[in-house]
Amino acid sequence: MSKIDTLLARITQTKLRIETLETQGSDRLDFHDVSAESLREALEAAYNAGIEQGRKTTPADKSTD
Repeated sequence: MSKIDTLLARITQTKLRIETLETQGSDRLDFHDVSAESLREALEAAYNAGIEQGRKTTPADKSTD
């Protein structure tokens, strides 16, 4: 599992109370009702994780395409 997959799984489990992001092959398992507040918390957690990752990246790590 990649770092991003691990991060997204953790956010999904803690903020949205969804066990997995893997397709389960069943509408009952693949579609979830989530509150707007929970969705906002999940998006904010992902945004903040991106900000933190950007802070950890040194200028030499950043490519200039």
